[in-house]
Amino acid sequence: MAVSVIIKTLNEEKRIAATIESALAALGTVGGEVIVADSGSLDRTVEIASRYPVVIAQISAPARPSCGIGPQLGFQYSRHDLVCLVDGDMLLDGDFLEVAVEFLDDNPEVAGVTGHVQEMLTSNLEFARRVTRNAPENRIGAIDRMNGGGVYRRVAIEKVGYLSDRNLHGYEEFDLGIRLRSAGWRLHRLDRRFVQHFGHTDNSYRLLIRRWKSKYLFGIGELLRASIGRPYFFQLIRELPELKLWALVYLWWALSLGLLLFLPDKRLALGTIAAVLVAVVGLMSWRKGGFSMGLYTVVAWFFHAAALPVGFFRARRKPDAPIESKLLGAPA
Repeated sequence: MAVSVIIKTLNEEKRIAATIESALAALGTVGGEVIVADSGSLDRTVEIASRYPVVIAQISAPARPSCGIGPQLGFQYSRHDLVCLVDGDMLLDGDFLEVAVEFLDDNPEVAGVTGHVQEMLTSNLEFARRVTRNAPENRIGAIDRMNGGGVYRRVAIEKVGYLSDRNLHGYEEFDLGIRLRSAGWRLHRLDRRFVQHFGHTDNSYRLLIRRWKSKYLFGIGELLRASIGRPYFFQLIRELPELKLWALVYLWWALSLGLLLFLPDKRLALGTIAAVLVAVVGLMSWRKGGFSMGLYTVVAWFFHAAALPVGFFRARRKPDAPIESKLLGAPA
């Protein structure tokens, strides 16, 4: 089974050459193709990618960048029985595709297999938090999603309609995972490395603002909207513990607003709100092993909770409609 390696890009000129070279090297043992699925880069990403024997596809208006549009764009131009998703700032392990093909061959009920995503840059608090918490990126065996990418069967993707929802600015891996699992397929993480990931080195709080502006934080609201009326809707609610956390944040905000509106002594109201905030930050600092991580965690809660309703009410396009795009290059 040959593999179509889809590299999702948006302004990845710093890493794209190394990513492509790692993908081409990994294909040496199994055969296949590399597709650079570009969401409208304004830097030298496409120029650098064109130096290699790869297919380059780029979105065209009215298509807009999103986390969900890149994978679907690449899938639209892919040809092989297996599809491997990686980001443009990752290095694919040289022998992973060979191991993945063998695993899928031995386990026909599995729709996708992945490995560990090794975070190479952890100065940013967000990526440091991923390394230490019990996140989907760290679990092995049967999993509910393949965060960070992996190798999927084309036949499984075709049976659930499409690879990724173009409307999603986040949670696209979970959306695909729950659609596959609800159709009877399984996902699996091997206890070995899949990729090395060279993530953002921005200041952690600047990254939160950047993710708001790029609509990344709207993903969970968009996912909720997309799942309404689907047979797995209540399963999705159960499987996303962050929804309960955001509900507690809304309750916290409502109680704080109530104190400000209805407590006659405004100084007491503000003091109570401040005391609760300090207590929560202190608790999270103790749990996370430091004040910086504790404060960042609480601030991140606020950003995510505020973004959910914004994402939920965004307009949607048909997720299985062809992505408006053009081919910029193809291997000779």
